[in-house]
Amino acid sequence: MLTPEAKPRAKRPMKILVVQTSFLGDTILSTAVIAGLKSIYPDAELWMMTTPLSTSLVKRDPLLEGVIGYDKRKSEKGFKGMLAMARRIRAMGFDRVYALHRSYRTSFLLYLSRIPHRVGFADAKLSFLYHEAWTRNPADHDVLRNLTILKGHGEPGSFDRSMRLFPPEIHELGEAAASAVKTIKGPYAVLVPGSAWATKKWHHEGFRQTAQHLLGKGFSVVLLGAPEDRETNRNVAEGLPVTDLAGETSIADALYLVRHATLVVCNDSMSLHMASAFKRPTVVFFCATVPAFGFGPWENPRAVVVEKNLPCRPCSRHGQKTCPTGTFACMRNIPFDQVVAAIDTVLDADTPNGGRITS
Repeated sequence: MLTPEAKPRAKRPMKILVVQTSFLGDTILSTAVIAGLKSIYPDAELWMMTTPLSTSLVKRDPLLEGVIGYDKRKSEKGFKGMLAMARRIRAMGFDRVYALHRSYRTSFLLYLSRIPHRVGFADAKLSFLYHEAWTRNPADHDVLRNLTILKGHGEPGSFDRSMRLFPPEIHELGEAAASAVKTIKGPYAVLVPGSAWATKKWHHEGFRQTAQHLLGKGFSVVLLGAPEDRETNRNVAEGLPVTDLAGETSIADALYLVRHATLVVCNDSMSLHMASAFKRPTVVFFCATVPAFGFGPWENPRAVVVEKNLPCRPCSRHGQKTCPTGTFACMRNIPFDQVVAAIDTVLDADTPNGGRITS
């Protein structure tokens, strides 16, 4: 019989870190990698590092052991902050890391963390610091481009391609969201008129017309947005019986409200990816950008893209603060009857075919 001292030590599970510290929408588009890794390493302990804001998007995922918030723009900015984070990661004892963010900062941070096996993308800055660097297909949707990080274990399309979002329970909502949920009568539509990029925003007059149209159809209307979207939302909401929550809700609140909406109308933004993850009927406007960049609706048969076919589109990959031609034609010249047609299409449960409406 073995004495207690002679008993073999239990082997600890492999510990894996997934890194995505880009925009909120990019984090949503990265979540399929979590399930992919769990299918490859079913006994591994999975963690994710993302921005403090994005932690709300992934912290409820049951496949994750934990989430690390990296405040690279504020409290942990600069080289000193990077060193502190590298020490923290090193102390956690990760065996492998999969880096979806392709910046100099991410590559160097993970090199300093001394994780024994580092996997990234060939087009990442300082990609030579990774042990494996996979080449993404620019023609793919971003969900598939992210799944390319697992190419050593199979082709991107062979993994579960579903984005993973887990909204809070109703009792976890903030005060403004909880109050809105209590007062909403019947089916409701979520409208998100804002964007971080000015040329990605369909004009507020159009969103106002849309709100009026939906109110006439018996919908309640909820407007979501960040604090910087308050003016835009006020222009949409003025004089209308809608619930404007711009700057009043958290990311988690937005997850709940989008998950339970009957319809989502939004720009090319994070809200589109939320709606795609939950397979909500969606009408999305692509103004300065185009779905071919890989950020269109993902596997949502009840989503329709509305856009204006112009020779100046696309003018940039992420949109810009100002219109290069000074016309804002991509944002203003979408006929409203096309928007009505798109809404009717996605709300018709018998014709779940998605598509695009282009003028």
